[in-house]
Amino acid sequence: MKILDWYILKRYLATFFVLLLLFVPIGIIIDVSEKINKILANKVPLQAVLVYYLDFTIYFANMLFPIMLFISIIWFTSKLANNTEIVAILSSGISFNRFLRPYIVGATIVSLFALVMSIFIVPGASQGFNDFRYKYMKSDQVRESQNVFRQISPTEFIYVSNFNYNSKTGYNFSYEEFDGNRLVAKMTANRIEWNPETQTYTLFDYFRREVGKGEDTFEKAEQKEMKLDFDIDDLTPVVYAAETMQLGPLKRFIEKEQMRGSANINIYLVVLYKKYSVPVSAFILTIIAVSVSSMKRRGGMGMNLAIGIALAFIYVFFDKIFGTLAEASSIPPLFAVWFPNIVFGILAIFLLRNARR
Repeated sequence: MKILDWYILKRYLATFFVLLLLFVPIGIIIDVSEKINKILANKVPLQAVLVYYLDFTIYFANMLFPIMLFISIIWFTSKLANNTEIVAILSSGISFNRFLRPYIVGATIVSLFALVMSIFIVPGASQGFNDFRYKYMKSDQVRESQNVFRQISPTEFIYVSNFNYNSKTGYNFSYEEFDGNRLVAKMTANRIEWNPETQTYTLFDYFRREVGKGEDTFEKAEQKEMKLDFDIDDLTPVVYAAETMQLGPLKRFIEKEQMRGSANINIYLVVLYKKYSVPVSAFILTIIAVSVSSMKRRGGMGMNLAIGIALAFIYVFFDKIFGTLAEASSIPPLFAVWFPNIVFGILAIFLLRNARR
């Protein structure tokens, strides 16, 4: 690489990381101001608070990644344009594509960094971040599931009409076992309770029917304690569970939840696809930012920053809206996650063609 490449690359990386480090403390201050009353009221240990804000820093920085990258490139490229450095570079015979090379190298470095973070580091931070909020900030809220249907094995199915995690109690429980398409056994109970001490379930108004070739067998009891081959979290799936897993465990978790017919499967798929789409967005946003800010405008840096911030927020808006639609509707998660990149990829090509002129 030439001196010019190193100059732009160092400015690219330094501006991005400095801007990120400047905004993270602002996020921490705002979060502290919102949570300080509950932290004091719940007498949260200082160590737990410090660990939470370490996790918060990683979680928040990952969330800010696209917009901070975009603004940082707009910022330092606009300074180059205002100082007529870009004009001098292009006037020396260097093409716009050649000028863009160090930006692409920088985008590759940032993209790989974001990919490693999302696969190996962010899941652990997300676990601590969400667990703290649930344990100390939302302790007064009820965690409840409605109409939970699960396939716990290739031949076994369970159902509860309602399950309350706080009281560890479910209602209208049923268990069915099949051999192919033939029902082998069915078990029902008006109420089911989890016993943490013995790791068993207590079934009230218990009834079991074994379907035999000649005749069926029945078993009834007002109350029966027994072990069942499923976890309590199968009845109250945590929505943020996918965020806390690295890539391999996440894929296995999604396969398991697909087999079980989980109602949250789209949420989990959105998390999986974003691990790949966010790093790719680094290249798209870099090209857009350079194309917009490399021209010297009458409004100076202010105009470039205004355009850049507007585009950044539109990208974030698209990302959040389509992610939410994928989780709550029938829109395919893969399409919803990649749609902002597709739209802004087309915009990047259009702006790059104009910038070359």
